[in-house]
Amino acid sequence: MPESFVLCEKRGQIAILTMNREATRNAIGSHQDCQDFVSVLESVQYDPEVSCIILTGAGTAFSAGGNLRAIRDRNGIGPLKEPPDSTRANYRRGVQRVVHTLWNCEIPMIAAINGHAIGLGLDLACLCDIRIASESAKFASSFIKMGIIPGDGGAWILPRAVGLSNAAELIFTGDTIDAPLALAMGLISRQVPDKSLMDIALTLANRIAANPRRALRLSKRLLREGQQQRLADVLELSAAFQALAHETSDHVEALDAFLEKRPPQFTGG
Repeated sequence: MPESFVLCEKRGQIAILTMNREATRNAIGSHQDCQDFVSVLESVQYDPEVSCIILTGAGTAFSAGGNLRAIRDRNGIGPLKEPPDSTRANYRRGVQRVVHTLWNCEIPMIAAINGHAIGLGLDLACLCDIRIASESAKFASSFIKMGIIPGDGGAWILPRAVGLSNAAELIFTGDTIDAPLALAMGLISRQVPDKSLMDIALTLANRIAANPRRALRLSKRLLREGQQQRLADVLELSAAFQALAHETSDHVEALDAFLEKRPPQFTGG
């Protein structure tokens, strides 16, 4: 039986998730790949000790997206032999479950983009909260080049990362862009040397994880809701979340440590 599509390594409060199909540049080709992704992410999501997640790829690619051979042979997560209704359901029960799970994850997540992030791979990166890329990374929303559309929700995901005009250019052309251009359009927040990518991602993850765990998860949920709701609705949710945060032991510890001029000792309570 093949190893899980996603491997999980915990380093203290940080979980490193690695897409693990180096031979196919971490392309997602089967429903088992999708199930592996969902299962690992849900396991981490419900781990009360985890405060930050890093998502990356094995080898020299982040993810090449969908497995084109499986798409051609109609035996993977894309088209089936009896379209169109069966193919529509195939997307819903496969790759779209991965998208839902990533979007609903309440733990801050960093994409450490170590190489090509193409098609579905680009959208997976965009579902992370922070994106850091190596100098050799490449990016493309390449569905149009294959005569298809972003079936994973990319038409909703990408504009929220780079704005409507940039997203339209990427989706309509299918062009591949490099890390400097990705940085200029806001697709990534940092471009770093290849050899330094994971060290820099871990340093950032540790800075995030040093903060109160419950407040981190509530803050991420507010950011997610803020992209979809009216200001009035987010203000109401903020008041409710703040009422919860004020009653945590980490909030009390933060106040005491500040007033006593000492480093806080957070416990996740």
